[in-house]
Amino acid sequence: MKEATRISVTISPEGSLEVLSQQEVNRLRDTSSNGMHDVLRRCALAILNYGTMVDDSCSVLEAYHDFDIEVIQQDRGIRLKLTNAPAHAFVDGSMIRGIRELLSSVLRDVVYVSNEIEKHGRFDLESAEGITNAVFHILRNAGVMKPSRDPNLVVCWGGHSISREEYDYSKSVGYHLGLRDMDICTGCGPGAMKGPMKGANVAHAKQRRRNSRYLGISEPGIIAAESPNPIVNELVIMPDIEKRLEAFIRVGHGIIIFPGGVGTAEEILYLLGVLLHPDNADIPFPIIFTGPAGSADYFRRIDEFIAFTLGAEAQKYYRIMIDDPVGVARAMRDGIEEVTAFRREHQDAFYFNWRLEIPRDFQQPFTPNHESMAGLALHRRQNVHDLAANLRRAFSGIVAGNVKEQGVRAIEKQGPFRLNAESELMAPLDELLTSFVAQGRMKLPGSEYVPCYTLNT
Repeated sequence: MKEATRISVTISPEGSLEVLSQQEVNRLRDTSSNGMHDVLRRCALAILNYGTMVDDSCSVLEAYHDFDIEVIQQDRGIRLKLTNAPAHAFVDGSMIRGIRELLSSVLRDVVYVSNEIEKHGRFDLESAEGITNAVFHILRNAGVMKPSRDPNLVVCWGGHSISREEYDYSKSVGYHLGLRDMDICTGCGPGAMKGPMKGANVAHAKQRRRNSRYLGISEPGIIAAESPNPIVNELVIMPDIEKRLEAFIRVGHGIIIFPGGVGTAEEILYLLGVLLHPDNADIPFPIIFTGPAGSADYFRRIDEFIAFTLGAEAQKYYRIMIDDPVGVARAMRDGIEEVTAFRREHQDAFYFNWRLEIPRDFQQPFTPNHESMAGLALHRRQNVHDLAANLRRAFSGIVAGNVKEQGVRAIEKQGPFRLNAESELMAPLDELLTSFVAQGRMKLPGSEYVPCYTLNT
């Protein structure tokens, strides 16, 4: 008997949010631009569609165009009515427990962000301080803060489209981190986001370690293209990419960067741009670029691009370690011990890095469209922080054009984004992006990549 590909069912939330007001329920049902139904449906579908090798949010939404989710208010709490949900989220008609937990996390974050961040007016989202406070409150509401734990959360960045060799390497690094009592935080998707979590999960089992953390941080625009991998046991949906990036560096105690594409380049530029701020000069924050021997050329190109655009000062913030999982884990452990000592000395919180100064240009949401992309100042006649911020926006726009529904639709309608760069910057930028395409880092294997951008001088 052939198994169904869709299932319709009504379930109860699992732990994160079980009671809603009638007003909140009405807004979750509201399909207008002012309602929350669209973002809830998009994120819920991503959770239910976990584990699939698809990196195009449009294709996911089109494949399940008849999927819907409805919040039903009852006297004893709320229920979620799912219509035509992906069948692989269920076993013998019952939803997999981890998926139900993550689905509840989505509901929790969508409601909180709408009520407390966007509608309430509690936070001044035009100021750096107000945005940081909003990030803190979203994370606190999600239960991310663990005041009783010493620093041990390693953020792992890298591409969703990587080779098997690179995936196995990221898993090995995660394994050796796990043996050393490290928890893992990633963007929650496949590839270099899944590998470290899977490796750490095995190591934690060997060490008989309980309450291990595999924290995934995503945002509505990208989650459909990077559905949470099965190891994620904590999930937070931030309102936009900028708050997602800030969340990573506020809660993480060190960052390991594996091979990736434009999304990883965006993260690198964001991180280095923040750390180059003079107020952050003395804050320890271990950063390691690493991959197998076959990835050496990838990191060489990244390193050269950083040197050309941000200068030698930026290169001092990271180490490049090739084909050495044990060495990477030891170096990260030593770096986090330095972070621990620094925060104890300055009586800083272990669970949230308040001391980091994040310039407002790195916090304000950037909406990539043809006009905003063409208007980016891609030249070196500006402050290095400003150049880092604008390069970060350029790569963010390419990510949107590659995988996010709004960006993909804009490209289909108006053609590729146009980036205008000075001639001296054009060559290294073109070389870097071309290398990503040649190495298959723009799309998952089997997907032909058609560039969503053109470069002009």
